[in-house]
Amino acid sequence: MNYWLLKCEPDHDYSYADLEKDGKTVWDGVSNNWALKFIREVKKGDKAFIYHTGKQRCVAGIANVVSDPYPDPNENNEKLAVFDITPDKPLTNPITLSQIKEDGRFDEFHLVKFSRLSVMPVTKEQWELIIVLSK
Repeated sequence: MNYWLLKCEPDHDYSYADLEKDGKTVWDGVSNNWALKFIREVKKGDKAFIYHTGKQRCVAGIANVVSDPYPDPNENNEKLAVFDITPDKPLTNPITLSQIKEDGRFDEFHLVKFSRLSVMPVTKEQWELIIVLSK
Protein backbone atom coordinates (compact mmCIF):
# COMPACT_ATOMS: atom_id res chain seq x y z
CA MET A 1 0.00 0.00 0.00
CA ASN A 2 1.14 3.52 -0.81
CA TYR A 3 0.14 6.82 0.76
CA TRP A 4 -0.81 10.07 -0.95
CA LEU A 5 -1.89 13.61 -0.26
CA LEU A 6 -4.65 15.11 -2.43
CA LYS A 7 -5.32 18.84 -2.36
CA CYS A 8 -8.73 20.42 -2.72
CA GLU A 9 -10.20 23.89 -2.24
CA PRO A 10 -13.05 23.43 0.26
CA ASP A 11 -14.52 26.92 -0.10
CA HIS A 12 -14.82 26.84 -3.90
CA ASP A 13 -14.52 23.29 -5.10
CA TYR A 14 -14.64 20.23 -2.87
CA SER A 15 -14.00 19.29 0.77
CA TYR A 16 -13.64 16.21 2.88
CA ALA A 17 -17.21 16.81 4.13
CA ASP A 18 -18.37 16.73 0.49
CA LEU A 19 -16.63 13.37 0.04
CA GLU A 20 -18.39 12.02 3.13
CA LYS A 21 -21.73 13.29 1.83
CA ASP A 22 -21.16 11.89 -1.69
CA GLY A 23 -19.74 8.57 -0.47
CA LYS A 24 -17.48 8.32 -3.52
CA THR A 25 -15.94 10.67 -6.07
CA VAL A 26 -13.68 10.74 -9.09
CA TRP A 27 -10.41 12.53 -8.28
CA ASP A 28 -9.96 14.68 -11.36
CA GLY A 29 -9.04 18.13 -12.57
CA VAL A 30 -5.27 17.59 -12.42
CA SER A 31 -3.21 18.71 -15.42
CA ASN A 32 0.26 19.27 -13.95
CA ASN A 33 2.63 16.71 -15.51
CA TRP A 34 4.37 15.85 -12.24
CA ALA A 35 1.05 15.41 -10.41
CA LEU A 36 -0.23 13.28 -13.33
CA LYS A 37 2.86 11.10 -12.99
CA PHE A 38 1.91 10.51 -9.36
CA ILE A 39 -1.73 9.82 -10.30
CA ARG A 40 -0.54 7.06 -12.64
CA GLU A 41 1.27 5.47 -9.67
CA VAL A 42 -1.84 5.40 -7.46
CA LYS A 43 -3.29 1.92 -6.96
CA LYS A 44 -6.55 0.54 -5.67
CA GLY A 45 -6.09 -0.09 -1.93
CA ASP A 46 -3.86 2.94 -1.33
CA LYS A 47 -4.75 5.58 1.29
CA ALA A 48 -4.80 9.33 0.81
CA PHE A 49 -4.92 12.37 3.03
CA ILE A 50 -7.39 15.00 1.88
CA TYR A 51 -5.72 18.38 2.29
CA HIS A 52 -7.78 21.57 2.37
CA THR A 53 -6.10 24.54 0.68
CA GLY A 54 -7.25 28.16 0.86
CA LYS A 55 -8.01 29.59 4.28
CA GLN A 56 -7.91 26.23 6.09
CA ARG A 57 -4.54 24.82 4.94
CA CYS A 58 -4.79 21.53 6.80
CA VAL A 59 -4.91 17.77 6.45
CA ALA A 60 -8.62 17.22 7.06
CA GLY A 61 -9.33 13.54 6.49
CA ILE A 62 -8.39 10.16 5.07
CA ALA A 63 -9.72 8.64 1.85
CA ASN A 64 -9.54 5.14 0.40
CA VAL A 65 -8.41 4.73 -3.20
CA VAL A 66 -10.97 2.35 -4.72
CA SER A 67 -9.79 2.19 -8.34
CA ASP A 68 -6.61 2.15 -10.32
CA PRO A 69 -6.06 5.23 -12.49
CA TYR A 70 -7.98 5.43 -15.76
CA PRO A 71 -8.33 8.00 -18.57
CA ASP A 72 -10.49 10.97 -17.63
CA PRO A 73 -13.85 10.22 -19.29
CA ASN A 74 -14.72 13.93 -19.40
CA GLU A 75 -11.62 14.98 -21.33
CA ASN A 76 -10.45 14.27 -24.85
CA ASN A 77 -6.82 13.90 -23.77
CA GLU A 78 -5.33 10.47 -23.04
CA LYS A 79 -2.65 12.06 -20.84
CA LEU A 80 -5.22 13.10 -18.22
CA ALA A 81 -5.88 10.39 -15.64
CA VAL A 82 -8.29 10.09 -12.72
CA PHE A 83 -9.09 7.60 -9.97
CA ASP A 84 -11.94 6.97 -7.53
CA ILE A 85 -11.89 7.56 -3.78
CA THR A 86 -14.24 6.98 -0.86
CA PRO A 87 -14.13 8.55 2.61
CA ASP A 88 -12.42 6.68 5.42
CA LYS A 89 -12.56 9.13 8.34
CA PRO A 90 -11.95 12.77 9.20
CA LEU A 91 -8.94 13.56 11.34
CA THR A 92 -9.97 14.20 14.94
CA ASN A 93 -7.65 17.19 14.99
CA PRO A 94 -6.77 18.42 11.50
CA ILE A 95 -3.04 19.05 11.06
CA THR A 96 -2.26 22.53 9.77
CA LEU A 97 0.39 23.46 7.26
CA SER A 98 1.99 25.60 9.98
CA GLN A 99 2.31 22.57 12.27
CA ILE A 100 3.91 20.58 9.46
CA LYS A 101 6.35 23.35 8.50
CA GLU A 102 7.39 23.90 12.12
CA ASP A 103 8.20 20.21 12.63
CA GLY A 104 11.66 19.39 11.29
CA ARG A 105 10.63 15.79 10.70
CA PHE A 106 8.67 17.05 7.68
CA ASP A 107 11.54 18.95 6.01
CA GLU A 108 11.59 16.51 3.08
CA PHE A 109 7.79 16.29 2.77
CA HIS A 110 6.58 17.26 -0.71
CA LEU A 111 3.94 19.50 0.91
CA VAL A 112 6.77 21.61 2.35
CA LYS A 113 9.21 21.44 -0.57
CA PHE A 114 6.78 21.56 -3.53
CA SER A 115 3.75 23.30 -2.07
CA ARG A 116 1.94 23.92 -5.39
CA LEU A 117 1.73 20.23 -6.29
CA SER A 118 -1.88 18.95 -6.06
CA VAL A 119 -1.16 15.20 -5.79
CA MET A 120 1.92 13.94 -3.99
CA PRO A 121 3.32 10.85 -2.31
CA VAL A 122 3.53 10.58 1.46
CA THR A 123 6.09 8.28 3.04
CA LYS A 124 4.93 5.71 5.58
CA GLU A 125 6.82 7.62 8.29
CA GLN A 126 5.16 10.93 7.34
CA TRP A 127 1.75 9.23 7.23
CA GLU A 128 2.17 7.69 10.67
CA LEU A 129 3.45 10.95 12.16
CA ILE A 130 0.45 12.91 10.86
CA ILE A 131 -1.88 10.24 12.28
CA VAL A 132 -0.17 10.48 15.69
CA LEU A 133 -0.25 14.30 15.67
CA SER A 134 -3.95 14.30 14.81
CA LYS A 135 -5.00 12.41 17.97
